[in-house]
Amino acid sequence: MCMHKIKSKYNIFKQRAHIIIYGTSTKAGRYFDLILLGLILLSVLLVMMETVTEFDLKYHDELVLLEWIITGFFTIEYFLRIISINRPWKYIFSFYGNIDLLAILPMYLSFFFIGTSILSVVRSLRLLRLFKILNHPQFTSQSVQLKKAINASRGKIVVFIYFVLIITIIIGALMYVVEGKQSGFTSIPASIYWTIVTLTTVGYGDISPVTPLGQFIASFVMILGYGIIAVPTGIVTAEIAKTVQNLSHHSQTPCKDCGSEDYPNNANFCPNCGNSF
Repeated sequence: MCMHKIKSKYNIFKQRAHIIIYGTSTKAGRYFDLILLGLILLSVLLVMMETVTEFDLKYHDELVLLEWIITGFFTIEYFLRIISINRPWKYIFSFYGNIDLLAILPMYLSFFFIGTSILSVVRSLRLLRLFKILNHPQFTSQSVQLKKAINASRGKIVVFIYFVLIITIIIGALMYVVEGKQSGFTSIPASIYWTIVTLTTVGYGDISPVTPLGQFIASFVMILGYGIIAVPTGIVTAEIAKTVQNLSHHSQTPCKDCGSEDYPNNANFCPNCGNSF
């Protein structure tokens, strides 16, 4: 009888924890998520301020204390997420599960490796949860469209990057022959580095051609760089336009819960979230 009551209390605790932690549509869940996001921002700010020597010398103990308090909160939250769902392994090996684990590891590793607490800045990745909090059909629908466009253009972009890589190697080798070591092009890898910096229009200026032929090639590479930057953007933009056009032709009504539009016309339930139509 006593075991039954303990089990019942535990199940009630799990249910309440699940509602608060995973229930983004509930009032308690939204308050929890807002507090969580605030602590993530505070943690990232503390890590950044810790690298400011004057500030760290004055407030080092306070910074460490706050970091441990926040780490403790994140640790409790991580284990509550595990015990409050029916399939904990699904969360542990999920994208957000890995990010949540990485958010708490650096402070504990600092016991064994000095300086690893600075890696707590990885907690900024947890801000991606903002998209789950803003679980509005319009936001979700737009993210679905962007995901489809990126997946559709992935092959074209890979081929394009491969082509750019070949061009970079050829131009780098050519500049090594034309300019030589006396102009700073000490090796083909160094020349390829110059080519990449010039193609991306960064232009550090640590290496620059001095011969007329080298300067002519450099001018060509600079102009080519603008086109190279524009091509991936054009590919993705074209796929986004195509995706939007296809969705408008199908005139599919977005799911009220998750905003997904990728389901058959005769479907009674959303295949993405299970919501009934």
